Amino acid sequence: MREAIKKAEVLIEALPYIKKFHKKIVVIKYGGSILGEEKIRKGVLEDIVFLNFMGLRPVLVHGGGPNISDRMRASGKKTDFVDGMRVTDEDTLNLVGEELQKLNELIVSEIKEIGAQAVSLNGKVDKIILTEKKKAKIDLGLVGDIVNINIDPILREIKADKIPVILPMGLGNDNNTYNVNADEAAATVAGALQAEKLVLLTNVKGIMRNAEDPNSFISTLTIKEVEGLIENKIIQTGMIPKVNACITALNCAVKKTHVIDARISHALLLEIFTDKGVGTEILR
Repeated sequence: MREAIKKAEVLIEALPYIKKFHKKIVVIKYGGSILGEEKIRKGVLEDIVFLNFMGLRPVLVHGGGPNISDRMRASGKKTDFVDGMRVTDEDTLNLVGEELQKLNELIVSEIKEIGAQAVSLNGKVDKIILTEKKKAKIDLGLVGDIVNINIDPILREIKADKIPVILPMGLGNDNNTYNVNADEAAATVAGALQAEKLVLLTNVKGIMRNAEDPNSFISTLTIKEVEGLIENKIIQTGMIPKVNACITALNCAVKKTHVIDARISHALLLEIFTDKGVGTEILR
């Protein structure tokens, strides 16, 4: 009986959040090594289906960096990165597209198995992610900067109560296909949809003042505080594109952004439906 009462108390704690976020759009970015781990992936997708059944409108944008790098190594191609972006020639672009398509189909299939409706959307084919060739200190090849998001295909699927699963490839203003950063894609999609939240799923607890000290975890930050932590080199390397994505989203009227550890069981639900949450939230 005590266990049953505890479960009921958890549901009651979630009630104000379910009410507050009913019919609100939540954009979730999921990628990296955690996408390849079946147990973690199943837990994340169960959470996303739960959000859908609770009346929220989840939109999933996925990456696939490790899968792409593995495939590049297997095919004997060298991978070069400049400022976190993969230098992309025609062969690399085709390989990136193939790997992202495989992952997209897998995610859509697994969401359907759990019991929700999901639909595959391709940022380039469905003319969602509109780009121009990225200008950088060296030529990155077919890498794009996002200049606009066409939200109509996404809204159409949301209205049909389907979970859009977006593959982050861009259509250039020159009609070329461009590789785009998945964090940037999620942020700009969230901004264009004026989402309630942008949630970035990672394989770390959140933002720490000292990576070696688990007690240095930071639960809430403002944009100004984030900029100070980058300047002081407390936020470094792979976390920089994530916090920059959060800042982009907040500057486009997204209300809250979150960086959370997908390895924690049901982290997504804990972050959205409980008083304490489990990750770092970044606010304006």
